[in-house]
Amino acid sequence: MNKFLAPLLFLLLSAQLAQAMPKTLPEGLNWQTNLSDPIFADPTAKRGGRYRTFVTTFPLTLRLVGPDSNGSFAGYMRANNLGLVGIHPNTLQPIPELATHWAFGEDGHSIYFRLDPDARWSDGKPVTADDYVFGLEFMRSKFILAPWYNNYFTEVITDVVKYDDHTIGIEGAVAKPQDEMLFEYGVSPVPKHFHTLDKNWVKDYNWRIEPNTGPYIISEIRKGKYIEFSRKKDWWANDKRYFKYRYNPDHLRVKLIRDINIAYQYFRKGELDNFPLLMPRFWHKKAQGDIYEQGYVGKIKFYNDVPQPISGLFLNEDAKPFDDINVRYAVGHALNVDKVINTVLHGDYERLQSAHDGYGDYTNTKIRAREFDLKKAGDYLDKAGWGQRNQNGIRVKDGKPLSIRITYYNSGHNDRLVILSQEALKAGIEFKLQLLDPSAAFKQIMENKHQAAWMGWGGGGLSPRYWEFYHSENAHKSQTNNVTNTDNPLMDAKIMAYRKGTEKNQRVQLAHELEQMIHDQGSFIPTFKVPYTREAYWRWLKLPKHYGTRTSDSLFDPLGGSGGLFWIDQDARRNILEAKSNGDAMPRELIIDKTWVVTP
Repeated sequence: MNKFLAPLLFLLLSAQLAQAMPKTLPEGLNWQTNLSDPIFADPTAKRGGRYRTFVTTFPLTLRLVGPDSNGSFAGYMRANNLGLVGIHPNTLQPIPELATHWAFGEDGHSIYFRLDPDARWSDGKPVTADDYVFGLEFMRSKFILAPWYNNYFTEVITDVVKYDDHTIGIEGAVAKPQDEMLFEYGVSPVPKHFHTLDKNWVKDYNWRIEPNTGPYIISEIRKGKYIEFSRKKDWWANDKRYFKYRYNPDHLRVKLIRDINIAYQYFRKGELDNFPLLMPRFWHKKAQGDIYEQGYVGKIKFYNDVPQPISGLFLNEDAKPFDDINVRYAVGHALNVDKVINTVLHGDYERLQSAHDGYGDYTNTKIRAREFDLKKAGDYLDKAGWGQRNQNGIRVKDGKPLSIRITYYNSGHNDRLVILSQEALKAGIEFKLQLLDPSAAFKQIMENKHQAAWMGWGGGGLSPRYWEFYHSENAHKSQTNNVTNTDNPLMDAKIMAYRKGTEKNQRVQLAHELEQMIHDQGSFIPTFKVPYTREAYWRWLKLPKHYGTRTSDSLFDPLGGSGGLFWIDQDARRNILEAKSNGDAMPRELIIDKTWVVTP
């Protein structure tokens, strides 16, 4: 080796080691926990029964990372795994899950956890520090074919250190406010004893059931029909403070019903236990008739306070004509969202003004979505060279009509999109509506084969995330969440500054600037937000006296941090079915709960 190069390598290695997390647990750590917040489950809940629900698309894999792993069913899988800490659904304070205690390092970007020695995987093996250290190796592996995870667990999570079997330290790239760091740097374990990382991992683990830490385990799979979970009889967290009286059904059957209208017929016949009524045509029109009037089925509207999903029209900048910002702006002004709200949505929904709403200080309330304005839409199209119209009134350029394919996967949105299409045609824009099976739609979008996507991403967390949706690192490639293919160097710089921000005030300011840049980019057009959940349920499903929590986005969610609060009353089920058979009426039940309503 070159005699000058060797000392240099030694100095570089020494510097890296000096910056790494200490291998001896720092002294003087202030260990914290939270066992004083109120429980939010009902002590009178009853265990037992089979809860029956549905999905409209069957999963393409049981893997939680890698190709095709981000479908709707993955929500059940992820919710059945616990984090190091959770968020109390009413106080929003941290509460123990897989960790009993936590402490913050003096550097502002390291955090330490004491693991619960009771924690077990579903195969009975203990959850230890080795599963967290392996989790970092797993998420960085090229074999999982998951670039977002590869990046996040390299650029954001920089180290995971084992101090003993039940003590770990996690280092993040930059200092953050403690409440945010607790969740942004709170990684999940990966069962080291289960995985073999090699070039065949994606294929070999496509349908293998990974051990988990939550209350249920997959017990039966009928491909194309249903997947059933069974409750662990000796679940390690049964008697923990914030898990008692929750996750009550013995079985969860998730049935495939591709059409939501057919799913509603299953519900009416009593073959599903509850049904979401967020869509106004269900709440106002379909949720009527004898099962409601006779009192066998109840309805509830429950206001919540949660980050709103990022819902709207996503324009692919890599697909013409959306490489032209003027066309993107024109489409924004050609969407008559207010007409949809005031007609088919019965005025129930509100206009979503920006990508991230419901994040408190982080939400930029000054941004307003582009209003329906045919004059502005026309001016932008003229500027983009789409000044001429054909005999059908559609704008043309170089002999080609301005025809835009909108990919979507929910037939319940047909009436919304028909109205938007009719209104956009006034501006000379033709929408070709492409309704696909959810799996096919999602695959098309993830492979960047869409032109425009009508869809939503779930909200969550304490602060918005921008890197996965808008950074150029995720543009022009498949299997990322940057489905608009936004590639803006100025936005990249802001995103990285936000990602590395150490003070909340700084991060809030950067979030406001990023929201403005997203608005200015014009490739995401926000549509609707809904500050409540509405549901119908057979009245053998029972809820706590307070019905739900501040962050309940579904009252009959069987899993998750604020889920698992309901139970099945078998006596009530027999009584209701007997009354229905005999034609006997019960008192009707309609509940409107505004405990957590957010006033503007």
